[in-house]
Amino acid sequence: MGAQLRVYKRRIQAVTATKKITKAMEMIAASRIVKAQRKVAASMPYATELTRAVTAVATGSNAKHPLTTEAEAPTRAAVLLVTSDRGLAGGYSSNAIKAAERLRERLASEGKEVDTYIVGRKGVAYYGFRERKVEDSWTGFTDNPAYSDAKRIAAPLIEAIQKETAEGGVDELHIVFTEFVSMMTQNAVDDRMLPLSLDEVAEESTRKGEILPLFEFEPSAEDVLDALLPRYVESRIYNALLQAAASEHAARRRAMKSATDNAGDLIKSLSRLANAARQAEITQEISEIVGGASALADATAGSDK
Repeated sequence: MGAQLRVYKRRIQAVTATKKITKAMEMIAASRIVKAQRKVAASMPYATELTRAVTAVATGSNAKHPLTTEAEAPTRAAVLLVTSDRGLAGGYSSNAIKAAERLRERLASEGKEVDTYIVGRKGVAYYGFRERKVEDSWTGFTDNPAYSDAKRIAAPLIEAIQKETAEGGVDELHIVFTEFVSMMTQNAVDDRMLPLSLDEVAEESTRKGEILPLFEFEPSAEDVLDALLPRYVESRIYNALLQAAASEHAARRRAMKSATDNAGDLIKSLSRLANAARQAEITQEISEIVGGASALADATAGSDK
């Protein structure tokens, strides 16, 4: 019985140590969410105004450009998947991967070939294990992305959209990331970056009561769109990376809180079992003492006779 009690005590010590670790990770993730939210809010005005500027240029001219012009028969699309570098975040990365798989199936059903680009070690590992082709990948910054990271990611995507499909280019750019809605809600979404849907932007501006600004183009609308193309793609990717980072921290905080709560419940359960084993051990010792005393008394009474 003593051996069983020692086993319970060792397990309680191990679970207690794990609980301390998960609690610390929960607190770290909670502190990082606030910083990530601030970065998301700070990036929104630039991305919004840049989109409005691109829309104004496109609607105010007849220029044909990869940024705004739909291909007559698109045959190839690039998909950028944003996952995490680290685990312990619940279903964060798996939900993004599932969204990318659904997008891939939809594009394939439309007769389009898909080139995959991946951010985060989890996505790279998923595709590597299944021996799927990946055009390019980036890792090491998913929990705290910088604008320079977005520029590195955008460079090959911009090059691909500017090429003809016969030369290895693509007709569309899509991005799959986890949208930060609130501390408790993060949704894996897919969004088409290029070509920009002017009708959707115009409808959103109308819904918000905004009026698209009027610009004079110098030297030409084509040159303005050429200058805005990399900025637009970079800003969209940067905003997606920031939202994904905030979502990753929120998912990790929630997962670590659940792990901490489960560890507490397990400690309570093990403590009850340890107490029961200790009580059984004490009862057995008392029984042995009483039995020994009774036997001694019987032996003494027999010798007196």
